[in-house]
Amino acid sequence: MGKTITIQASDGSGSFSGYLAEPASGKGPGILVIQEVFGVNKVMRDICDDLARQGYVALCPDLFWRQEPGVDITDKTKEEWDKAFKLFGGFDLDKGVDDLKASLAALRQLPAVTGKVGTVGYCLGGRLAFLMACRSDVDAAVSYYGVMLAEHLGEVANIRKPLMMHVATEDKFVPKDQQQKVKTAVSANPNVTLHEYQGKDHAFARVGGEHYDKAAADTANQRTAEFFKKHLA
Repeated sequence: MGKTITIQASDGSGSFSGYLAEPASGKGPGILVIQEVFGVNKVMRDICDDLARQGYVALCPDLFWRQEPGVDITDKTKEEWDKAFKLFGGFDLDKGVDDLKASLAALRQLPAVTGKVGTVGYCLGGRLAFLMACRSDVDAAVSYYGVMLAEHLGEVANIRKPLMMHVATEDKFVPKDQQQKVKTAVSANPNVTLHEYQGKDHAFARVGGEHYDKAAADTANQRTAEFFKKHLA
């Protein structure tokens, strides 16, 4: 269903690719899909394709291009996990946000995009979706089990558009004390809605993943669909 497009980096350092899926109608609101630590893989492409079926123009940019363009791995082997963590460790967060802003601008400019543009991210992408809510003009954002959010609580006051957060209470990558700090901080901002998934672990919505939970994933995805329908239509 999708195709590859090229996006120019805002710092003049080059260009990077993005997977683009468009709805059958040919037009719709835009959604920027932000990858996990496994690159623009089948899971991310499938999410884009599903959003296209819902009537959105979905774009997932390659955020690891500064380290290694075209990363497309899974969560099935130790070697792939090792590579994912190495890429995560070498990832420049601020440049990543800049690349997402460039991608957001490119998405807005596509002839197929009519109206508003949102973003949704998972894991590393959940952290970046949170930061896009803080630092960009995105119209609505959704963060699935974002990691290391406690480092950015000083930016919560900058969230001026709707943000929905899906939090796994047993997230092995987010300690309970950090979860509580994040929950307390965002509760002071009326633009933020936080949903907790009791007993669920990190990546409970990753189809085929070790901790995939269909019931929790279906609930989160339905909430996301209703959220985008409300704020992007």
